[in-house]
Amino acid sequence: MRIVVIGGHGKIALLLAPLLTQTGHRVEAWIRDPDQAATVEATGAEAVLADVEQLNVAEMTERLVGRDAVIWSAGAGGGNPRRTYAVDRDAAIRSMDAAVAARVSRYLMVSYTRSGRDPEVGPDDSFYPYAEAKATADAHLRQVPLNWTILGPGRLTDGNGTGLVEVGHHVTCGDTARANVARVALAVIGRSDLNGVSLFFRDGNVPIAEALQAVSVG
Repeated sequence: MRIVVIGGHGKIALLLAPLLTQTGHRVEAWIRDPDQAATVEATGAEAVLADVEQLNVAEMTERLVGRDAVIWSAGAGGGNPRRTYAVDRDAAIRSMDAAVAARVSRYLMVSYTRSGRDPEVGPDDSFYPYAEAKATADAHLRQVPLNWTILGPGRLTDGNGTGLVEVGHHVTCGDTARANVARVALAVIGRSDLNGVSLFFRDGNVPIAEALQAVSVG
């Protein structure tokens, strides 16, 4: 597959790109800073300068034509509500609409496990902009004609990627190694039976392939 990873210099993306390239996929990693290119290309991916905060739908569409899948792994990094909405909500939504226009069939969204499921986060909470941005983007993805899967890991860590997880709608918290998120994304990208599925997961005791076998649409 010809796969575009948006947010190509992020921690998850840098772990995911070599997994994808080593299994035969061609990866284009979108970055906003040319100084990031060498690090990205060391993973086997092609670095593509594409600042999603600045690109409109038509510009994204042009860059996505002929690609088979998009993996959204970008984020503003928190701390700035304006940029959080601009990247995690608005740019993400534009990428989805662009994927539709470019006829890209597969779309993976790296979200988080409480997205759209955390009514306790109110407007006065510093986490609110991120929570609202991700929930809005995820809701939009569920409405567009793409073969989408939403990955909802728990609190991200730099721990070892054991390849063992716990998956289910009951998962609302818990640590998740970024390396395990990358492994889940690799396992999911070619799975048409997981189209239209939101996967909530954290580090656990079940091998990823086995855990995903128990997942059903709904």
